[in-house]
Amino acid sequence: MDFNVKRLAADAGTFLSRAVQFTEEKFGQAEKTELDAHLENLLVRAEATKQWTEKIMKQTEVLLQPNPNARLEEFVYEKLEKKVPTRLNNHELLGQSMIDSGNEFGPGTAYGNALIKCGETQKQIGGAERELIQSSAINFLTPFRNFLEGDFKTILKERKLLQVKRLDLDAAKTRLKKARMADARAAAEQELRMTQSEFDRQAEITRLLLEGVSSTHAHHLRCLNDLVEAQTIYYAQCYQYMVDLQKQLGSFPSTFSNNNQSSVTEGANISVPTIPVSASLPTSSSRGGSTASGGFSELRSSSGSRKARVLYDYDAASSSELSLLADEVIVVSSVPGMDSDWLMGERGSQKGKVPITYLELLN
Repeated sequence: MDFNVKRLAADAGTFLSRAVQFTEEKFGQAEKTELDAHLENLLVRAEATKQWTEKIMKQTEVLLQPNPNARLEEFVYEKLEKKVPTRLNNHELLGQSMIDSGNEFGPGTAYGNALIKCGETQKQIGGAERELIQSSAINFLTPFRNFLEGDFKTILKERKLLQVKRLDLDAAKTRLKKARMADARAAAEQELRMTQSEFDRQAEITRLLLEGVSSTHAHHLRCLNDLVEAQTIYYAQCYQYMVDLQKQLGSFPSTFSNNNQSSVTEGANISVPTIPVSASLPTSSSRGGSTASGGFSELRSSSGSRKARVLYDYDAASSSELSLLADEVIVVSSVPGMDSDWLMGERGSQKGKVPITYLELLN
């Protein structure tokens, strides 16, 4: 019991000594031991790393999920350690609305068919967006969050302990200056040596942790590369999906009858820039809309014919065209002077022009 009382009294005395030292430093009434320039620079860099990591994380989260209510909901579920309920994103919602409306108007009509194709593409983009968010969360946001909640908290703890050891050191220096009796000076000198040793040891521990921030920067650089790669794949996928969709819409007639009124499809006149697409994009079979352009080029340059599988239903817009059904196999050939986006198709005795974007050549 007496030991606990003495210990509490000693702790209270130490706390009071630190408080007095801190107050006198603030009022300029006591000297303060300054950290060496290298350690100060490391502390400044660590604090800047923490602040910018927080800002970059926040803005990345806003980019990946612009809806603040959804971000708050995800945060709550994360704290409760529960799985966030799956919800359709904006592209998927738009795509589903287009598909539903296209089915309402009729897949056999030009407008209904176009709506369905647009809806399917929007849902593909929504799926690519979901993959981007998942990849960015794992490879970018999580390492940044781990630094803030792990390494930097350790640095903060040791930095605070260094501040305590410095206050103890300066308080010991002050007591040595005020000591007059020989016994008091001897005790004060011994205390000073002890507090100086503890301060130096804590300064070394803090320095080693702070120098580890360089490794954090190197790790975050790799994470940044991962984010850029994920974005590159996402935007390349979106571009390719839209190019494929534009080709499909371009095969529709420029005008068609709808409730006795004529409408003009302008999408086919949009020029598409040529950019390289990442090799990691989905294959033509998984996209279901791109074509083996090399095979079609060879077919157009020869006088032969090839079998082709139909990818989508197609309604002929005139007597010169051939209506198609998805998954049927027809024979196609090239006719001199025909537009490069079309081939001549044959099904038994039926014959007519067919758009190549609806076809997949067979070996």
